[in-house]
Amino acid sequence: MNVMLFGAPGAGKGTQAKFLIEKYDIPQIATGDILRAAIVDNTDMGLEAKKFMDAGQLVPDSTIIGIIKDRLAQEDCKEGFILDGFPRTLAQAEALKELMVTMKISLDKVISLNVPDELIVGRITGRRVCSKCGASFHVEFNPSKEENVCDYCSSELIIRKDDNADTVKSRLEAYHTQTTPLIDFYTKMGLFIELDGTKDVSEVTKDMIKQLS
Repeated sequence: MNVMLFGAPGAGKGTQAKFLIEKYDIPQIATGDILRAAIVDNTDMGLEAKKFMDAGQLVPDSTIIGIIKDRLAQEDCKEGFILDGFPRTLAQAEALKELMVTMKISLDKVISLNVPDELIVGRITGRRVCSKCGASFHVEFNPSKEENVCDYCSSELIIRKDDNADTVKSRLEAYHTQTTPLIDFYTKMGLFIELDGTKDVSEVTKDMIKQLS
């Protein structure tokens, strides 16, 4: 089962990926995570990416694709994977398609979680993250038992610097500009499925599993 989760930042991709991991026993491939892992592991692609990051530059698509290629070649991806957060542009989508042809693998579904921008702003600005263990909470939807204190390690909960309304709105604008063309790209491939991401988390999961069955 090779799945791509599609949607704006804060649409719930990470939350739903956890359920897919449990049900299908396949790994989540989030671009940021594998980029950091490649750098920590000092892989060839990781070292290349680090050069750009140290220079304050964006990591080019060719390097990101190289890192994804290395990740997809690992043993735990043999039975499937969940792509989360990539591709973000049409050029990346085309490069990913070429990579998969080369690797003789293909996507089964591209599942989009549709959530209005105003709801996403509320979701992200209400997020609180543990300063020590990284656990995530939300002041409305998933509050900690004690205000601003992590349920798991009792450390302080913080607001990430990019979890403010202005930054979120800017990220959403960039998402709509860069990523919306991918809807047509994957629709033409017969892979694109849109789900209502405003439903209760468990309902979204049920809808997703139904589409994958």
